Amino acid sequence: MSEGVRSESREGIGVITLDRPEVMNAWDAAMRRRIADWLHAYDRDASVRAVVLTGAGERAFGAGQDLREKRPSGGAKIDAWIDEWAVFFGALRGLGKPIIAALNGVAAGSSFQAALMCDLRIGHPGVRVGQPELKNGIPSSMGPWILHACLGPARAAELVMTGRLMPAEEAKSMGLLNRIVPQADVLPEALALAAELGSRPATATRLTKERLRSLTEPGFRDAIVSWKAMLHAASHDQASA
Repeated sequence: MSEGVRSESREGIGVITLDRPEVMNAWDAAMRRRIADWLHAYDRDASVRAVVLTGAGERAFGAGQDLREKRPSGGAKIDAWIDEWAVFFGALRGLGKPIIAALNGVAAGSSFQAALMCDLRIGHPGVRVGQPELKNGIPSSMGPWILHACLGPARAAELVMTGRLMPAEEAKSMGLLNRIVPQADVLPEALALAAELGSRPATATRLTKERLRSLTEPGFRDAIVSWKAMLHAASHDQASA
């Protein structure tokens, strides 16, 4: 079993927990593969009615990509790496059951993107969310796409270019958080909401989610293609330097 992430079922709710609090739940490829496998399994399991995605500890839901993990260089390796990301994000987007993100602390970079791919998000007053890749010299394609889809071009550009982390209240005012509750109540609230949504007719829920996903699927696929092109260009520039 992959380290750093765990899964359990609580009364018909699948709970996936990022469990690397010492590095603010930053994830690596093995963790993402495991999460995607669990999501696919939950989708097939009729006893699971909904899913909650959360992080261990009090500092972070997730800090995004573990920057200690070596990034690929060279054509085929870049494409294969991003294809793995497409599988991971596709598993989140493709889940036919409700999925709730329970945010504790920071949700940054790809972890923030993953939270936005969930159906709803619950946080607490200390939550901060944002897209800081550019600050770390990392070109971003998925972040601009999903923020543009959620907020429009002006706010997406401001958040991506500054890389700032928004407090919970600002994120809620933009619709990026659905509920703010006391920190101790985040997971219980997410579980209760998952149970409520999961109690509704499964076929109607699945078909509605498919319709919602279809509205953004072209943009998601374009983001994957653009991400590959950006990393190829960055790799070429580094090789030429």
